[in-house]
Amino acid sequence: MDSNLFSRRRAERFAQLLDEANGGRRHHVRSRADEELAGLVALGQQLTADRPDVDVEPDFRTGLRAMLVATAEREGIGSPAKTTPETAASTARGSFLPAATARRARARGAILVGVAAGAVALSGISAASENAVPGDALYGMKRSTERAQLALASSDISRGQLFLDFARTRLDEAATLHGDRIGFSAVLDDMDADTRQGVRLLTTVAAQRSDPAGLDAVSTFLTGQRRAVSGLLDRDDHVERDRTRRSLALLDAIGKRSGALRAAIACGLPAPVASDALGPTPNSCPGDR
Repeated sequence: MDSNLFSRRRAERFAQLLDEANGGRRHHVRSRADEELAGLVALGQQLTADRPDVDVEPDFRTGLRAMLVATAEREGIGSPAKTTPETAASTARGSFLPAATARRARARGAILVGVAAGAVALSGISAASENAVPGDALYGMKRSTERAQLALASSDISRGQLFLDFARTRLDEAATLHGDRIGFSAVLDDMDADTRQGVRLLTTVAAQRSDPAGLDAVSTFLTGQRRAVSGLLDRDDHVERDRTRRSLALLDAIGKRSGALRAAIACGLPAPVASDALGPTPNSCPGDR
């Protein structure tokens, strides 16, 4: 599936879903992207309903308005369609093209409005929820914003790096929880899940392209994350220490997988066929290599 949110079909479908969510007429169609876009539509509704009480800087508003005006001019949104002999003839024959073009223009307009509203809202939410931890009123909004970032990511490498960033964020949240075994374990579960997803994306790209660049990002993540997770072993609660050791074991397994993939790429092995939760499982290099 095309991973670009603003590809033509996804943009048109996103505009339809936004219209339906705001009480517009239902479009009796389904798209393979509906499940992914549903999260963004829900986030848009939540942003509207729970708009945080924050001020948007005037410079940001001015810059955003200039960007939207420039985009509208470039896309021809709001401008009357130019009539040429060809388009006039098509219209006279009842061609379907003008209607389809108009729908695409409306879709682009809806996307621009959505981006404008989302950008303004997210700018405030980022400031208001950045330090939210489990149990805070804005924590759910913080996680929704993260899901929106993933949906907007343009490549598997970008998504993989985002997942690793979120794993770091979960670690910071876990460090603030004291005397809450269930909450501490739940946050580390989320941290490990983000770690696995990020590593799987990056190792898969590295194996497919025979390029260790994605593995470099994994190595950088492991260096800082191991040190920070090890700091949680200083806790007095033995249950929390045991749970922390599980996360450290995961990081050790990732380090071994990354090293094996790097060696397989270096000795020219083909991309592995088998994979697991951490991505491709490479074969060992022959001894003569």
